[in-house]
Amino acid sequence: MEVKITEKDNILTAELIGRLDTAVSQEVSTALQPLMDGADKTLVLDCKELSYISSSGLRIFLTIRKAAAAKGGKVIVRDINTEIRQVFMMTGFLNLFEIQES
Repeated sequence: MEVKITEKDNILTAELIGRLDTAVSQEVSTALQPLMDGADKTLVLDCKELSYISSSGLRIFLTIRKAAAAKGGKVIVRDINTEIRQVFMMTGFLNLFEIQES
């Protein structure tokens, strides 16, 4: 699992590459700390290269959403694949996040 974070025009984007499962969730959570620190901005979780998300990964997304809500920021989840969209649908995450396709 790889995480690339960039900032442009007051928007923090985290590009998630690979499988976000329990085995890497702590490492990913640490890598996404800049989003937690900048939760007053617009945060984009770019999932174009994300192939899988486990419940641990969903928990990370939820933690970022809560931080953004507390600090007045906004979270956008971009380019989820069909399998992840189904997981979001089953868990109610489609209603919690703004989902964008590029």
